[in-house]
Amino acid sequence: MSFCFRIGRLRAALGVALLLGATRAVAAPAALPPPVIAPPVLHDARSYVLMDFQTGQVLAQKAPNLQLPPASLTKLMTAYLAYGALADGKLRWSETVPVSKVAWHTGGSSMFIQPALPVTVDQLMHGLIIDSGNDAAVALAQAIAGSRAAFVAQMNTTAAALKLTGTHYSDVDGLPRPDLHTSALDIARLSRALIQRYPQVIDISRIKTYRYAGITQRSWNPALFHHPSVDGLKTGHTRAAGYCMDVTAVRGGRRLIAVVMGTPNWATGVSDSLSLLDYGYRFTRNHTVAKPGQTLGVYRNVGLQPDKVPVELGTALTVTAPRGERPQLHVSIDPGATALAGGIHKGQVLGMATVTLAGKPVAEAPLRAAVAAAPAGFFGTLWNRLRQHL
Repeated sequence: MSFCFRIGRLRAALGVALLLGATRAVAAPAALPPPVIAPPVLHDARSYVLMDFQTGQVLAQKAPNLQLPPASLTKLMTAYLAYGALADGKLRWSETVPVSKVAWHTGGSSMFIQPALPVTVDQLMHGLIIDSGNDAAVALAQAIAGSRAAFVAQMNTTAAALKLTGTHYSDVDGLPRPDLHTSALDIARLSRALIQRYPQVIDISRIKTYRYAGITQRSWNPALFHHPSVDGLKTGHTRAAGYCMDVTAVRGGRRLIAVVMGTPNWATGVSDSLSLLDYGYRFTRNHTVAKPGQTLGVYRNVGLQPDKVPVELGTALTVTAPRGERPQLHVSIDPGATALAGGIHKGQVLGMATVTLAGKPVAEAPLRAAVAAAPAGFFGTLWNRLRQHL
């Protein structure tokens, strides 16, 4: 038993109750919608992805799954695990971390830690994200896992858990290795997960300069200096990787993530990232298609009491759509979703709500029973059947 409802015009509140059998069409708009604007084409980037933070939908892309060297974008996972260690109490922000000779002598970008100079976890996190310090990455990895190799194993385990299927780590800092690779889509997904779980990362990534040991360094994210809405997140550069940007911004309360990989210079990387962000904010919007607790249909079964169980969403169902396109909400209820012997408990999943754009599914959420229903028994089932014909 399935049914589908079409939302002709999405309104701000979207409070129209969708009931089984209620197929009343919404009046068409007086004017035609504006044409859908295609995203920009960035010829100098090897790969890119523009993602909406709230919905996780990809709004623009080029070779999103192409496996490329990530350079210092590797440190996004280092930061993710470090924030996890802080949340679990394995590290404390004020804790002083011993600096090994291995960390001290790590090449590439540096925050200039040294064995004789005290450094706290808080300072290392700033040095990791702002200074892109390879030495900070190694010191944090050793403090968390005991060795770089053990920490790399944690990185790959976490990548698998986050379904970063195009990613493999072989070091903690992004220095070139043959088996170190990721994709623009994986970077966007990791960035979204990092900000969702540890939003305090933005408190560091938005900082434009950082001073440690008498040395002041400018953030390695040049996009911070080109638009006031940008507040993160990470960049990277090696000869093999080219110039890689992972830029996030908030405009009008909405966050987007733009990942651009393999550009020929910083200027192009910044320009391409901001072009993607400008497109997303200007030509796409988020629609709350259904709200939590909003009745979207009725599950009917004569073997239950009551025999009509309203179904609703546990969370809001929001999608990102180009201006001029109208999402459609499809609701499907599964008649075999319950074991009649035990009835239905409140919150039990009875089907799915799916949103499509241009005929393609872009978001879905489970439909849950709004009330409990007990088995009707023999006489109750008979009465429910009779009522259907009255």
